[in-house]
Amino acid sequence: MTKDVLVSISGIHADMPEGLEDADGAVEVVTPASYYRRNGKHYIIYDEVLEGVPGTIRNKIKITGDSSLEIMKSGLSNTHMVFEKNKKNLTYYKTPYGQMLVGVNTKKMEIAVTDDSIRILVGYQLDVNHEPLADCEIKMDITSKNSGKFSVLS
Repeated sequence: MTKDVLVSISGIHADMPEGLEDADGAVEVVTPASYYRRNGKHYIIYDEVLEGVPGTIRNKIKITGDSSLEIMKSGLSNTHMVFEKNKKNLTYYKTPYGQMLVGVNTKKMEIAVTDDSIRILVGYQLDVNHEPLADCEIKMDITSKNSGKFSVLS
């Protein structure tokens, strides 16, 4: 894989509590990123801009084998979320509006790595401050920028 990659991330939050059903349940992002591999782990780094808020969030994705995915955010929001199949991990998620205790209980994880791409599918249950919030799914497609094989996930 080359250093310059394109990242497509799509996610959905299903079974949102009443009153939150329309609150940004679906998310889709396509962005350029940097990729490197160190000590058998894959790293993807990209910046995220929030609409209507000055500043950025630096995102780092770390993939270890086919069983662990970490998403680290720094800047306007700060967190270190760890996804491990059949495990629940807790972390604090700091935003400009306050801090929350977030739990991710990973139920499904599929990671496929080829010479030109990495595809990830994660299914998890999300809770905030120990209250169940949603069943979630996130798909990621990381592709070498020059491969010509990039497509938006659906």
